[in-house]
Amino acid sequence: MTVHRQGQITWSIKSVNHQAGEDMDMVRRLVADRPVVVFSRSTCCMSHSIKTLISSFGANPTVYELDQIPNGKQIERALVQLGCQPSVPAVFIGQEFVGGDKQVMSLQVKNELAPLLRKAGAIWI
Repeated sequence: MTVHRQGQITWSIKSVNHQAGEDMDMVRRLVADRPVVVFSRSTCCMSHSIKTLISSFGANPTVYELDQIPNGKQIERALVQLGCQPSVPAVFIGQEFVGGDKQVMSLQVKNELAPLLRKAGAIWI
């Protein structure tokens, strides 16, 4: 599991009118070229459960702990705009927004999570 903490993200202040677009661009850059990305909080039990579930398949998700990185609030704002309520965990598989814990657990119950991870290149078996 790759965990990104302080110093991993740079942020430039833009005008308020452009803030939402800048927040979304930041999220796009963070998920680009990565098979699985989880936005999390280090103290969130559901985030921990989702990271553990994804890792149990042999995947190595890139994890951004929003409470431990600069600009975590801006990223969280973009996740809320995507419809993730609560904002964490927020899971992207194959650069596509899957959703939060409920959506990931639903995929698992329907035996659709492993095929999705395989398709994204996160696992090979």
